[in-house]
Amino acid sequence: MRFDVLTIFPEAFESPLRISLLGKAIEAGILQVGVHDLRDWAPEPHRKVDDAPFGGGPGMVMAPGPVVEAVESVQKPGGRVLLMSAAGRPLTQALAADLASHDQLVLVCGRYEGMDDRIHRVLDAEEISIGEYVLSGGEMAALVLLDAVSRLLPGVMGNARSLGEESFADGLLEYPQFTRPADYRGLKVPDILVSGHHANVVAWRREQALRRTLERRPGLLDSAPLTDAERQAVETWRQQE
Repeated sequence: MRFDVLTIFPEAFESPLRISLLGKAIEAGILQVGVHDLRDWAPEPHRKVDDAPFGGGPGMVMAPGPVVEAVESVQKPGGRVLLMSAAGRPLTQALAADLASHDQLVLVCGRYEGMDDRIHRVLDAEEISIGEYVLSGGEMAALVLLDAVSRLLPGVMGNARSLGEESFADGLLEYPQFTRPADYRGLKVPDILVSGHHANVVAWRREQALRRTLERRPGLLDSAPLTDAERQAVETWRQQE
């Protein structure tokens, strides 16, 4: 899979792309990432990628010309174009899995007051948000998306089984995790986890995932694939609150 990132701060990607899973995946050839300076498509002599907004107002707006021309230069047939924007569609695990099925993703990092609204229409691009807050630019958001998608590619994760047990993999938050020592400052690991009874451990973890999701993100339970017995248990816990 290939990512092409368009930004006015390419240096923001230098270190993150050299470390951990991303660095290993790139080194192994599982993943290709091209980082491109949008100013390379901006007109001389000042290489400006922004201009004042029509209608007035504070700040500057990213102009359509450099962005559109940059995307058209790097996009391959079938490549999907994503604009990192606070006003975009929320990035979810399901969306990350969908994006991982593409051969190329082109990520455009917004700056200033945003991008000219014609950009996404000309490019047939989709706006993506990583949360209900505003960042100084789309670079950090692009790295989040890049990481979330890349780890779903075959060969990127050291233990592929981990993917199936993580938060959101089955619509729920992940169950609590513990490691040695078994007793830390008077807080003990649940007995069931050291019982050696695999089936009981699996059942406990599923229940804890349900309880944690109900406590922290109850809205997820509305669409999670639960059994009738699990839905009944969740309703009982709700009534006990």
